[in-house]
Amino acid sequence: MAAAAWLCGLLWLLAHAAAVASAADGADGGWEPLIRMPTGKGGDAAARAVEEDDEVGTRWAVLVAGSSGYGNYRHQADVCHAYQILRKGGVKEENIVVFMYDDIAHNILNPRPGVIINHPKGENVYNGVPKDYTGDQVTTENFFAVLLGNKSAITGGSKKVIDSKPNDHIFIYYSDHGGPGVLGMPNLPYLYAGDFIKVLKKKHACNSYSKMVIYVEACESGSIFEGLMPEDLNIYVTTASNPVENSWGTYCPGMEPSPPPEYITCLGDLYSVSWMEDSQTHNLKKETIKDQYEVVKTRTSNSNKYKEGSHVMEYGDKTFKDEKLFLYQGFDPANANIANMLLWPGPKGAVNQRDADLLFMWKRYEQLNGESVEKLRALIEIKETVQHRKHLDSSIDFIGRLLFGFEKGPSMLEAVRASGLPLVDDWDCLKRMVRIFESQCGSLTQYGMKYMRAFANICNSGISEMKMRESSISACSSYNSARWSPMAQGHSA
Repeated sequence: MAAAAWLCGLLWLLAHAAAVASAADGADGGWEPLIRMPTGKGGDAAARAVEEDDEVGTRWAVLVAGSSGYGNYRHQADVCHAYQILRKGGVKEENIVVFMYDDIAHNILNPRPGVIINHPKGENVYNGVPKDYTGDQVTTENFFAVLLGNKSAITGGSKKVIDSKPNDHIFIYYSDHGGPGVLGMPNLPYLYAGDFIKVLKKKHACNSYSKMVIYVEACESGSIFEGLMPEDLNIYVTTASNPVENSWGTYCPGMEPSPPPEYITCLGDLYSVSWMEDSQTHNLKKETIKDQYEVVKTRTSNSNKYKEGSHVMEYGDKTFKDEKLFLYQGFDPANANIANMLLWPGPKGAVNQRDADLLFMWKRYEQLNGESVEKLRALIEIKETVQHRKHLDSSIDFIGRLLFGFEKGPSMLEAVRASGLPLVDDWDCLKRMVRIFESQCGSLTQYGMKYMRAFANICNSGISEMKMRESSISACSSYNSARWSPMAQGHSA
């Protein structure tokens, strides 16, 4: 531990010396008194910038879209939109790291090639977004390495990292599918909560930031932090949902407002568009973290009715909620005298994130003509997807009954631990149980992520790996999982 702290200190001193030398050679200058807002260049301005760096620090951001495929359009749209907000707020491109698969803008199904929108009447949010980590570079390992500023641990990509210093502010936004204790990634394995919290603790131990704010859009996203997130890391977190509920896609076909008729997929996620449309229409030098949390909480909950909505949660250090948002998201001068009204009416509909892919597939099927080969393929894909979902449902249920008895099985797998307790006591056990299941029963897929609680409860009950393997074989020995084999899909853990 002492060695790790010494190394962090040495790295910081070297980075600080390099930053000062670089600034002396001519850095951007002309800053706002509280945060870096570049307006020009020059020696005096550069000196002021260095002085203010020491006093307040730099804003950094990591934006992650953890999915791929046109049916998940909304996640990359969310992240691209967030990028535009930060850039208009003056956050420098070199200080924003973007993870997205980048298979949406130029997808054959995209009716507007090269364009991504996050609202039915929204502008193109794809323009200018950096391709830091795309395709097979969008991995949990790269995300962790970027956050820790560890370039040597990165595979591919721009090598851009969060090279932050003690006075800096960091904003992390993650949009994707999720399940109890996990967040999705387009390249397996998934991101597990236990690992994420360890990385956040390492970041804090390196004394490489002042404050950090994390926004997470995913089903059961509260489970990533419940019982795990310390209050002494100077990190404030909000999540789209509590530990036991889904988050919601919005601006979907058939909703109000509905996407343009040529779109067959959801354009955004309810929690995500709620915070971004709030940021777009407020002076962030006046709005606090708490202000935005309250607005997003009400909007995401469907005005506290929770029909087609979820409970926005908060975790970690809540002592700095009165800080102004511009410290993390920047300040757009165009909003200096804004009337604080939403650009558009809020969505009046939402779809469960886990069903959004089926909505997309059905819309795709309906869009195709007659009895074409393409339409037949679309129908086969729907059937196979539904069949695999049913297989996952039945096999998990059967395994539960084998392990805990016919009557107790379902309740044991679905049991929710008391508030303040983490999902599972042994995260390595959870990963092993997932791999055992997938080896016999096929990939969990985005839909099956919801069963992470079942695997966690199996671990918490002390079930051995041998019993889990025997039960999985019994449940799935007759299932042909060729398409869903982890040998092709990869393991979720």
